This record gives sequence, structure tokens and C-alpha cells, in this order.
Amino acid sequence: MKNKKVSKVFSITFIAIMAILVYLPTLLLVVYSFTTSKVIGQWSGFSFDLYRDMFADFEIMTALTNTLIVGVVASVLASLIGIVTAIGIYSMKKRYKSLLDGLTQITMVNADIVTAAAFMMFFILVQIIPDGFATLIVAHTVICCPYVIMSVLPKLATLDPNVYEAGLDLGATPHKTLWRVMIPQLLPAILSGFALAFTISLDDFTISTFVSSSVETIPQYLYNKLRFKGVMPVLRALSTLILVVAFVILLVVNIVQNKKSKKILFAGGITK
Repeated sequence: MKNKKVSKVFSITFIAIMAILVYLPTLLLVVYSFTTSKVIGQWSGFSFDLYRDMFADFEIMTALTNTLIVGVVASVLASLIGIVTAIGIYSMKKRYKSLLDGLTQITMVNADIVTAAAFMMFFILVQIIPDGFATLIVAHTVICCPYVIMSVLPKLATLDPNVYEAGLDLGATPHKTLWRVMIPQLLPAILSGFALAFTISLDDFTISTFVSSSVETIPQYLYNKLRFKGVMPVLRALSTLILVVAFVILLVVNIVQNKKSKKILFAGGITK
């Protein structure tokens, strides 16, 4: 019993220390985004001046708009392609399923610099796709697809295959059965995949730098400003805004998943 108590105390202490080391820098960033002090550690009074300056800065707003356009479009396309791909992989035989499942994860395990260089050479050779938003969206869609597939495949494994066949037996076409029967059951996994895809797109720097020279995203903007002008106070507000956006997306996904789970449990209870 004594050893268990010591082990429990040690585990809690270790987790607390790791949580502090991970979240304290982010918390400091958020707190000091509400003061105009140039140095973190010197509080010059509470104010929203940094946020006002951020929204008044044309460069920041342009980079933010570019990032949101690319992120939303690429995430939607990745979700659509990922859903169809996941269903296709799930319907295959085990040998082909393992092969294709591994192939879809190449961009996840591959180094970003290698993927970025490959995209750059591809767009140089294939000049049909114009440089700018088009190349960024194509590249981000490709790197985001595996995260959607990774989210949808486990959910497919938990579904009753007889439901799809029942839809076909009742006269629905395969297309209608997919969108009326399968997709609603996959919605929590799809939202999780979309959130992951959007976060990956929002955070990407290497691939965006390699594939586009005319469109600047938030990671590229931050890198350029830190490189030439150093740490600017307004960047604290910008980083906090990105953190809030990611947190809101995660919160919405969790709320939708919980509501969906409660509906399924409630339906199961009625059936019983």
C-alpha cells in the first residue's frame, strides 16, 4: 500500500510538472497579449491595444485571410476525399486494405522538407496549376487527407454493415444510402478529421514556403517578422488569436461528438 501511494504521488507530481512546462509558456503569451509592454515580464497595464493594432495591420489581416481561405478550402476538400477514400479502403480485402492504408500515411510520417521539395518540383514540372492559392490548396489538401482517413476508418469499423445493406434492400441507391445512412453515423469522425486537417493547414510553414511565392500565410508572416524585426508585441495578440481559433474548433468538435454519442445511447436504450 505504501509503494502504491508513493507511486501515485510521483505520477501526479510528474504529470503536474509536465503540464506546467507545456502550458505555462502559452499562458504567459495569452496574459501578456493584454499589455503593450515590449518585454514579457514587464506589465504596463491592461489594455486591448495590441489587438486593435493587429486588426488595423493590413499585412496581418492579409496573411490571416489567406490562411483561413487555404485552411477552410483544403480541409473541406480533404474531408470529402478522405471520406470516400476511407470507405473504399474499408470495403477492400485485407491485403489491399493494409497496403493502401500504409500508402495514405506517407505524408504523415515523411519529413516536411522532403514533402515540400517534392511538391515544389511537381509544380515546376506541371505548370498547369498557377502559383498562389491553387498550389497551396492542392498541397494542403494532399497533406490533410491522411488525417481525415485516420479519423474515419476506426469509426467505420464500429458501424453495423447490415445498416448499409438494409438501405439498399429498402430501395435506396448506393449514393443515397451513403449520404443518408453512412455519413450521419460518421459525422463525429468527419468533424474530428476536419478539425485535424484545418489545424495542420493552419500550422504549416515548410510546404507553404516551398510551393507558393505569391501568397503569404500566418506562419510565413510570423517567420519573416521574427527574422527581420525580432519579437514584436503585436505578435503576442496574433498568436493568442490563433490559439483561440484552434481551441474553439476543438470545443465545437467535442460538443458535437458528445451530443451524437448521447443520441446513440438514448436510441439504444429505447430499442432495448
